[in-house]
Amino acid sequence: MIPEMLTIDLHTSLLLKILLLGVGGFFAATLLTPLYTTVAYRLKLWKKPRTMTLTGETATVFSKLHAEKHKRHIPTMAGVIFIFAVALVTLKFNLVREQTWLPLAAFSGAAIIGLIDDIINIRGNGGGKAGLPSRLKMLLITLVAAIGGWFFYYKLGVDTIAIPGIVNGVIHLGWLIIPLFILVVVSTANAVNISDGLDGLAGGLAAIAFSTYAIIAVIDGRYAVAGFCVAIVGALLSYTWFNIFPARFFMGDVGSFALGTALGVVAMITDTVLLLPVIGAVFVAEAGSVILQIASKKLRNGKKLFRVSPIHHHFEALGWPETKVTMRFWVIGAVMALFGLALYILGKFAM
Repeated sequence: MIPEMLTIDLHTSLLLKILLLGVGGFFAATLLTPLYTTVAYRLKLWKKPRTMTLTGETATVFSKLHAEKHKRHIPTMAGVIFIFAVALVTLKFNLVREQTWLPLAAFSGAAIIGLIDDIINIRGNGGGKAGLPSRLKMLLITLVAAIGGWFFYYKLGVDTIAIPGIVNGVIHLGWLIIPLFILVVVSTANAVNISDGLDGLAGGLAAIAFSTYAIIAVIDGRYAVAGFCVAIVGALLSYTWFNIFPARFFMGDVGSFALGTALGVVAMITDTVLLLPVIGAVFVAEAGSVILQIASKKLRNGKKLFRVSPIHHHFEALGWPETKVTMRFWVIGAVMALFGLALYILGKFAM
């Protein structure tokens, strides 16, 4: 019965435009890559590994796992490639006030914060923690999210969230939608940032998540949002071509913060915030592993729950090759994204 109920009014020309935004994102990123690599290698924008954990101890296990990688002098801040590519494509072909102003602005604002963090990392002024102090980064990302939440409520007039699977199931929040917006965006930004620790991992997972949200946006009739997501996917595919093992460069916080912030905003705009933990399940697991590790150390007199966190490093410490961890996390991410999409379709059309 579902195929009969799932009817989407989508003209071929509109679908073609959405897909071409993805192609545009891919080729824009591909053309920008040689420019970035020339500058990065000339200026020696090498990523410096962190030497301290979030709780202040020496990051012994992490340093051992990645000592050989960082001997290769791999440049960071490559996220500027897909950020400029997506911005160019969106500004030229897909700028719609009600749909793409907010995600593009949040995407760009978070990128600026990440860029500052990366510059501090490259200059070696992060005190062993590879960048800005965590609290300051949290504060700045929260500021971006707060501005976005204000725009979401006062300019777009959104004050409800949908409950999946319930007919007319909505929660009226009023102005409380703003703190919810902040919570979702900040949490997602940090989760994606935490996941960016292995070659190809964060880029592949983000491409899966944004592909899923592109489909959701099409079903929901938010075609400009779908185009924005597809442009990100296209640009990420170009970036990931060079970032898979052995990585030629890293996206840096400029890329991971931008992607995470945009993902949270898209979830709010498509009114699927309650499905975001399913679609981005690997991101949730990555962030959750860090929270559990910190809690374990504080509550159990320094005892660890994992050999090292985030959890992708735990599997590395168990002896899994980096590529094995990355590809298996991609598989899990794809399965959970499909599950989240299925829940969305069932909740929207099966009642």
